[in-house]
Amino acid sequence: MLEFLNDLLWSKVLIAALIGLGLWLTIGTRFVQFRYFGRMFAILSANQAFGRDKHGHLSSFQALILSVAGRVGGGNIAGVAVAITIGGPGAVFWMWVVGLLGMATSYVECTLAQAYKQANPDGTFTGGPAHYIARGLGRKWQWLAFVYAALLLVTFGFGFSAVQSYSVATSMQDAFGIPVEAFGAALAVVIGAIIFGGVKRIAQVSEVMVPVMAVGYILLALAVLGMNITQLPGVLMLIVKSAFGLEQAVGGGIGAAMLMGVKRGLFSNEAGLGSAPNVAAVAYVQHPASQGIVQAFSVFIDTIIICSCTAFIILLGTVYQPGMSAEIGGVALTQASLAGHVGEWGRMAVSVALLLFGFTTIIYNSYLGENSLKVLAEKIPGAVIGYRVLVIVLCGWGATTDLGTVFAFADVTMGFLALCNLLALALLFKPAIRLMKDFDRQIAAGVAEPVFDAGKFTDMGVDPAAWTLEEEDAAALKAAQAKAGA
Repeated sequence: MLEFLNDLLWSKVLIAALIGLGLWLTIGTRFVQFRYFGRMFAILSANQAFGRDKHGHLSSFQALILSVAGRVGGGNIAGVAVAITIGGPGAVFWMWVVGLLGMATSYVECTLAQAYKQANPDGTFTGGPAHYIARGLGRKWQWLAFVYAALLLVTFGFGFSAVQSYSVATSMQDAFGIPVEAFGAALAVVIGAIIFGGVKRIAQVSEVMVPVMAVGYILLALAVLGMNITQLPGVLMLIVKSAFGLEQAVGGGIGAAMLMGVKRGLFSNEAGLGSAPNVAAVAYVQHPASQGIVQAFSVFIDTIIICSCTAFIILLGTVYQPGMSAEIGGVALTQASLAGHVGEWGRMAVSVALLLFGFTTIIYNSYLGENSLKVLAEKIPGAVIGYRVLVIVLCGWGATTDLGTVFAFADVTMGFLALCNLLALALLFKPAIRLMKDFDRQIAAGVAEPVFDAGKFTDMGVDPAAWTLEEEDAAALKAAQAKAGA
C-alpha cells in the first residue's frame, strides 16, 4: 500500500501539481525569480547578515541559512547520483528547470508565511502554512490548518529525524568505522543541546555550519571543474542533448530523464511542500516580499548550485559511463567519482559532507515539528518539552535501526503535506499578488528598502501586532509612504 501511494503521489499527482503551480506562479508573478535575482544577493552583504540585529530579532540571513540547512541534505549527494544513474545526464537539465520554477513557488509561500506570522514574547516569530491557512482562508479552513500541522509533525518532526540519523550513522560507520550505537548516542546528546536552546540556538549553530559545509563542497566541485575544464563544454552538451532524447548513447530516453530530474529537483529544494515557510517566518524584515525573495535564493543554492556540484563531480569522472548500466549508485557513486578525481580521501570527504548535511537537516526537522506542535497543542503544559525529549530518543534509536518502512510512510505523509500546501497557495494567490504589488510599487517609486504597512492589509487577516516596527523602521515607513504618495 505504501509503495502504491508513493508511486501515485510522487510519480503522477505531485509532479503535475508542483510543475503546474510553479509555471502558474512564475507567470502570475511576472517571473519574479528573474526580476529580483540581483536583490537575492543583497542579503549576503547586508549590515545584519551575520547574527541578530540590535533588537535581538533573528535576521533575514539567519532565516535563509535555516532554510538552506533543511533543503540541503543527503539527497544533494545520493539523490542526484540516483537520478543520473536511472535517468541519464539529461535528468540534470530537468532538475535545473524544476529549481528555477520552484524559486517562484518558494517566493509566494514564504512571502505569505511572513505576512501571516505571529510574534513571540522572546522577540522571535512563528509562522508557516498552518498560520496562513488559518488566518488567510478563514475559520472554515481551520481543519486544513490542523491537518497540515499534524502531517508536518509526523513527517519531519518524527519520521525524517529518525531516518536522517540512520543515514548519517551508517555513513560514519562505513567511512571511519565508528559503531552506530556510539555515534547515535553522541548525536542524541548534541542534538539535545541544540534543540533545547530553541530556534535562536538552532539559527546560531546553522549560520556557522551551513556556510562551512556548503562552501567546502562547492570548493571541492570547483577543484574538479578546474581539473577537467576542457571536458566541461562536452558535458554540458551531453546534459542538454540527453534531456531531449537527442543523445543516442544514453539509455532511458527523454521520459526517464524528465521524470528523474523533476523528482530530484522537487525532493531536494522542497519548494511547494510548505516546510521552508516555517523558518522563513522567523525573520524580522521590513516587508514580507523581501523574505520571499531571499527564500527563492535558497532554492537556487540548493538545486542550481549544490545539486549541480554533485552532477559535475559524477559526469566529469570515469566511474559513471552514460548509456551503460552502473555497477554502483547513490552515495557510493559520488564517493567513487570524487575519489577518481582527487584520490581516496575523496570518499571520506563525501562522508563528512553527508554528515554535515544530514546533521543540519535533523535540527531543521526538529524545529519544523516543534512549530507544528505549537499549532496542535499550544495550551498543553509540557508538550514542547516532551516533544524535544522524544526527538532526542528517536535520533539515538534511529541511528541503530534501518527504518525503511518509516521512510516510506514519511514519504506518503509528505506527499499529502504538499497537497495541503499547494491547495492553500492556489487559494491565496490573490493575497500573494497583492503583497508583491505593494513591494513592486515601492521599488518603482525609488524606495531602496520597501516597508510593509500592516494596517492596510487587515482585511486579509494579517495581524498588525506581528508587524510592530522598530523606531527606525517606523520612520522609514513614513518616508516610504511620502515618497510613494501613499
